[in-house]
Amino acid sequence: MTHPERRQRWANVNTMLGAFWLLAALVFLFYLVPNHIDEAPMVENPMQSPRWLPRVAGWLIAALSLALILEGYFRPPARQGTTAARAPARRWILMLAGLVAYWLLFEPLGAILAGILGTLLMFVAHPVRKPWLYLLAIGLPWLVSVLFIHVLNVPLPSGTLWD
Repeated sequence: MTHPERRQRWANVNTMLGAFWLLAALVFLFYLVPNHIDEAPMVENPMQSPRWLPRVAGWLIAALSLALILEGYFRPPARQGTTAARAPARRWILMLAGLVAYWLLFEPLGAILAGILGTLLMFVAHPVRKPWLYLLAIGLPWLVSVLFIHVLNVPLPSGTLWD
């Protein structure tokens, strides 16, 4: 009785993607941020440094990629047959429409409305069946924009259509 070829426990899409993103995060943290983001010689608060937010984002990506590697190792995804179901064309079109709407309407509509429109299109593209989840499509872009504007002091466009 012959056994089918067994793959190693780590040889799955989650561990491979996790390793890729971990490598990308480490390159970002230890090469790109220190060498390509200039820091003022005198900064009163470390959070005012232009390197602070990229470092936080880099370490978050590194932590999430480690979690993905561990999940792939301890709970490898179930192997699907060769006839994997493909996403319908409608989903791809709606996802691209969300990206294009956000990209092209960021200045005219403003950050908040463009974010809401892009997120709503992404939610419609995927089978989100609970109506209350669509409140997240409104709340999350609004919250992110408010945090950028009022906490991080990053000016975002309010929309040229409203001027």
